[in-house]
Amino acid sequence: MRHLYSCPLRWSDMDAFGHVNNAVFVRYLEEARIDFMRRLAPGDGSPSFTGGSVVARHEIDYLRQLVHRHSPVSIELWVTKISAASMTIAYEVKDEDTTYLRASTVVVPFDFERERPRRITAEEKAILKEFLDDASHQEGAVAV
Repeated sequence: MRHLYSCPLRWSDMDAFGHVNNAVFVRYLEEARIDFMRRLAPGDGSPSFTGGSVVARHEIDYLRQLVHRHSPVSIELWVTKISAASMTIAYEVKDEDTTYLRASTVVVPFDFERERPRRITAEEKAILKEFLDDASHQEGAVAV
């Protein structure tokens, strides 16, 4: 299963060349990832996905330029790897017929009170597995 996020484009996202600046795409990925993580939190007093996390790594392939328009761009994201203390999230920024970017991010759950990484809980792992999709077999997918 994949999480879908509809990301609006802002005029200020454009650079001097008239397309979305490469650094702005990182913000788009962050917006989609935060939306995903918030929706994963089960509620009902569960601590899962309520703590912090940090980005350990980004890998980005810019495929096509994206220019300003009034309609949002779609960001699909899914999990490609779950380890004891990290997860890898893959993304595609696209429209129906055009993929602008493929990326992956290694995210580490972090205990900010203790100032150190923490392990992924069994409940978090079970929830993340619903979004686990090894996309490496798909044409042009990002290797993670």
